[in-house]
Amino acid sequence: MTQPYLGQIEIYGFNFPPNGWAFAAGQTLPLAQNTALFSLIGVTFGGNGTTSFLLPNLASRMACGTGQGPGLSDRPLGVTFGTEQVTLSMNEMPSHQHALNACLPAGPTDVSATPSPNTAPGISSTGESAMYAPLGGEDMTMMNPMAIQPTGGSLPHNNVQPFLGLNYSIALAGIFPQFD
Repeated sequence: MTQPYLGQIEIYGFNFPPNGWAFAAGQTLPLAQNTALFSLIGVTFGGNGTTSFLLPNLASRMACGTGQGPGLSDRPLGVTFGTEQVTLSMNEMPSHQHALNACLPAGPTDVSATPSPNTAPGISSTGESAMYAPLGGEDMTMMNPMAIQPTGGSLPHNNVQPFLGLNYSIALAGIFPQFD
């Protein structure tokens, strides 16, 4: 391999960084011993900028190009984003309906179109649009609570694309890249 650029990041399929390289895993480096590398990356990935700075942390992360494409979010250099697990809320689910099929063969005739504390949703035996039947009537049948209760456990689900674990390494020595 030819001499790398200082700060160049490479992916390797072995479990150690080559000589003159370090894992890109967020380590703290002393600024005094790494002034050339610090002049390139500064505190983009963290550190106090007076005595230390951090290498990029690509452990368990995917690299992403910086910038903003049409209709996409801006991705600045050194900013992490995304999460491995997501819990969906009701507002994030698509609007949808669940059918409730019930039958009351001989329903009460005193059904109201207005709910009250002494009524329960039901059906009208007369075919009218009224649907609130009095509680305790002869024809009232308790529905299975599991058929009408909310469902779900609010647990997060994995939100990870398929991947292969490899080691990212950053060159601690090499050719200082020239700015255009």
